[in-house]
Amino acid sequence: MKALVFHEPGRVAVEERAKPSPGPGEALLRVAATGLCYSDVRVYKGEKHARAGVIPGHEMAGVIADLGDGVTSLNVGDRVAVYPISACGSCRFCLSGLRQRCPARVTLGYDEDGGLSEFVRLPASLISLGHVMRAAEGLPLHRACLAEPVACVLNSLETCGIGIGSSVLIIGGGPMGLIHVVVARALGATMVVVSEPDEERAARASALGASLVIDPRAKELGRAVLECTEGIGADAVIVSAGLPDVIGEAIAAVRRLGYVSLFAGFPPNTSVPFDPNTVHYSEVRLTGTQNASPEQFRRTLRLLERLPEIDSITTHRFELQQAAEAYQVRLRNQGLKSMVIAGPEP
Repeated sequence: MKALVFHEPGRVAVEERAKPSPGPGEALLRVAATGLCYSDVRVYKGEKHARAGVIPGHEMAGVIADLGDGVTSLNVGDRVAVYPISACGSCRFCLSGLRQRCPARVTLGYDEDGGLSEFVRLPASLISLGHVMRAAEGLPLHRACLAEPVACVLNSLETCGIGIGSSVLIIGGGPMGLIHVVVARALGATMVVVSEPDEERAARASALGASLVIDPRAKELGRAVLECTEGIGADAVIVSAGLPDVIGEAIAAVRRLGYVSLFAGFPPNTSVPFDPNTVHYSEVRLTGTQNASPEQFRRTLRLLERLPEIDSITTHRFELQQAAEAYQVRLRNQGLKSMVIAGPEP
């Protein structure tokens, strides 16, 4: 089978690999589509770790092609999306439903082979935990593969208490920032402000439902947010761009008792100066989120049925043979999200 292989920072290549066979408790997924996350690009750049020789890709959906002995929760032909984290199932985090925080977690695409291939072997631990989830018949698999990043956004917004009538500032109008716009609207937020200097991304944010898009080069961000929130500040500020300099601006734009969430990953060894008295006296909740729980992933799969506008965030689609180009497009900052189509929609 064809697969994209990560060898070391700066080097990925499409190669021939032996088609895996499922062992006891395992399943074989025929991949339909895999999204390329900016975390994959950070691995390519050497800013994040993955095992040398691994097949990347943790945002995947496809069809069950074969089952190992003992698997009864799935059937050959099932259309599924994969929550890509295996966990121990018994630690404090797992028992509270937060398997993404398991100290023993193993993630497809980083530690074990992921979805940038024609087929992927799904480990028994993944299946036994219920992390391979059926997609509704009406949900296209190219959208179902986005369940993982959209679930991460759902976790981000739910952590900050975003709901009906909320106001939220999203710093960064890249793919994940734009998904924040769509999901914040779906959760009932009435004031969704985006800070984005790029004209194309700013226009896309407006088209997807942003109430206001601010060019931070032209207007001071904190003042602009105060103006549109009756002088109070945003209920939550999501930092969706890994730029250390914007964290101070985020704290200045949030209301008292509001949330500032560091959603983006930052370069290694980043240090950020800010006035701790602002956090102290205004009781700002400074937090961060990464990944999502299996339950949030499950709910996201249902939510995606009603979010066709998410499709527009994928601006580049590549066949598996051209999967390496998906990295180059992101490195050149062209368009928004890239996706690799490994097989036809069933």
